[in-house]
Amino acid sequence: MEMLTKHDLEIFRVRIISDLEKMLEANLNQAYGDFSWLRSKAVRMMMDISPATLQNLRITGKIRFKKVLGSYYYNKEDLLKLFEDEN
Repeated sequence: MEMLTKHDLEIFRVRIISDLEKMLEANLNQAYGDFSWLRSKAVRMMMDISPATLQNLRITGKIRFKKVLGSYYYNKEDLLKLFEDEN
């Protein structure tokens, strides 16, 4: 029988998170891959951010948006660029 250490558990946690992120990214690409503009809810889920953070990104001009019948739509290319800038 082997003993588990905190380090072993940390490595396991990192692997699980990495696998989940890959699965989520694959699902989002499949679900939203063909759209160049995304609704607020999809953007918040994809970026795991609050409505206030999304509003701040909109106000500061970091991402383009369109308002159609009271709903905001965000440019997918801007979001991908924002992700690249963060990494």
